[in-house]
Amino acid sequence: MTASRGTLFRTKTVGGLMALTLAFAASNVRAESHEEVIEAHGYSYFGNLDYPADYEHLDYVNPDAPKGGEIALGASGTFDSLNPYSRKGRAGALTTLQYDSLIEASTDSVGQYYGVVAHGLEYPESRDWVIFHMRPEATFWDGTPVTAEDVVYSHTLFIDQGLPSYAQAVGRMVTGAEALDDHTVKFTFNPELSKRSRIETVGNTPIFSKSWFEADEDRRLDEPRLEVAVGSGPYRLDSYDINRRIVYKLRDDYWGKDLPFNKGRHNYGTVRVEYFSDQTASFEAFKAGEYTIRIESDPKLWASSYDFPKIESGAITKYELPDGSPPNPTGFVFNLAKPQFADRRVREAVALAFNFEWTNESLLFGLYEPRSSFVQDTPIEAKDVPTGEERAFLQSLGDVVPPELMSDPVRTFHESNGSRLTDRGNMRTASRLLEDAGWTVGDQGIRRNSDGTPLEITMLYPTNIQDSVDAMHETYARNLEQLGIAVNLQKVDPSQYTNRRRERDYDMMYTTRYGAFLSTGGGLTQMYGSEEAEFSLFNPAGLTSPLVDAIIDASFEMQTQEETDTALMALDRALRHEFFIVPTGYIADHWVAAYDMYEFPEDLPPYDLGYLDLWWVNEDKAEALRASGALN
Repeated sequence: MTASRGTLFRTKTVGGLMALTLAFAASNVRAESHEEVIEAHGYSYFGNLDYPADYEHLDYVNPDAPKGGEIALGASGTFDSLNPYSRKGRAGALTTLQYDSLIEASTDSVGQYYGVVAHGLEYPESRDWVIFHMRPEATFWDGTPVTAEDVVYSHTLFIDQGLPSYAQAVGRMVTGAEALDDHTVKFTFNPELSKRSRIETVGNTPIFSKSWFEADEDRRLDEPRLEVAVGSGPYRLDSYDINRRIVYKLRDDYWGKDLPFNKGRHNYGTVRVEYFSDQTASFEAFKAGEYTIRIESDPKLWASSYDFPKIESGAITKYELPDGSPPNPTGFVFNLAKPQFADRRVREAVALAFNFEWTNESLLFGLYEPRSSFVQDTPIEAKDVPTGEERAFLQSLGDVVPPELMSDPVRTFHESNGSRLTDRGNMRTASRLLEDAGWTVGDQGIRRNSDGTPLEITMLYPTNIQDSVDAMHETYARNLEQLGIAVNLQKVDPSQYTNRRRERDYDMMYTTRYGAFLSTGGGLTQMYGSEEAEFSLFNPAGLTSPLVDAIIDASFEMQTQEETDTALMALDRALRHEFFIVPTGYIADHWVAAYDMYEFPEDLPPYDLGYLDLWWVNEDKAEALRASGALN
């Protein structure tokens, strides 16, 4: 039976999403120290929880989905570690399946979290602290209970040994973590910092076994290792073969399998990941039946290569499923620490050499959509010039807002003539910008500045990149060279690429690291904030902008969803103004090819395809495929 919703007081449209103002059906609000304390079964910043305390399961699952069967996925490249949180090495795929957290986000809403290891929580209106009440039945796979001490220890590990951008931000935010008893843990927060992202950040941290780490002083979170830290999650590592295969098995004794939040989830008996040297080998292996489901992101393959016999026979089914999330701001990112990019005119000129229209038609089969915004095609996408509440919000920030942000239309990506790679008008404009910036054409057609330094760009990308993106680099470089820019395309193996990406050893890099946003929180500072810009892996441009910082900080203080949406619209405008990405467009839907043995709920959640979490295997179909020889 579908879970009934919480008590509905009124419904309003906020940023194009239906935001429900709800009573906490199972909440108890009491007075303590002159401040109301909220007790609830979940958390959202504005207090809206779509599911009541007695919900039976999430609306978007099949609660009767059968358990068993296998999903096999393909990965390209290499791995040398089974520790997903190391600062070094390349972690194997899906190692995070092995860990639970206190709370977890639902994927049919934005910013709503429900209990997993925690069955409830309490916090004051100030959100200066939170207490999580844990389920005593939660156990690690070695049979030991998950305790509050494990939660505190895991939090401390991430502060002491986690990624620097996370450790610094959370270390400033959390002033105390203590186990009140075996199954009660309290976090105290810095009252001088934003209330945003406090509770969900500490609640969503993976939980490790303290005793496992303490049994060997060489076990560290920041070091690569092939020994897996003991977790309490639904899957456990079964076997691995370095650079070839990783296999996880569903735990028969998983303590949380009957939780309302988990019902209808974690349906595969086995999750297998097969590794291949590159995308070509991976695709051929899929056709041969070496793995069973492929989330396609290469438009060339999707448009021209899915016509092999197993497609025609129906052994493999193609799906185009809606994607409700705003597209990630993918593109060629400028390393803003490089001196040649300090002048915005140079960045403008370099961008003008990229012809999206030609690239889309000639390399991407016309399947990409153009992108200018960081929240493309959502109601918080900035438009034209700021007006109304957005204008008032920007005015409230004072002199940090440049006059042109208020007077000029929001930046949109240039259009090009798609009939040929080189758009002559854009190239002439780019040439003038470079001349104005002091880069003139000299010997051998190379541009140099007044010191005689040549204008050079090193573009870094891995050998296992998709063929269409590889071609995108080559054609983009061709146009840049016509402008007199010396381009060095450096295609390196995945491990070297990972190390150089971490060290920011590149001038430009094609990346999917930046994320879109529909809510505010600490993740924005890791991607776009100045304080962590020097070392954050999620800010490959190294963006440092007082304007962006001011907007993010102000967004933390917004008191309503409408005010938050206004701030995020202004953030979109500001990020586009700073101009640190040459956008390359996006795929509007999920492209999936799968052997005809998988089924999924009719109404998938808008913010997750759910193929790892919500789909299941029809064993009769799987057996028929094996009997026919379609699967290895």
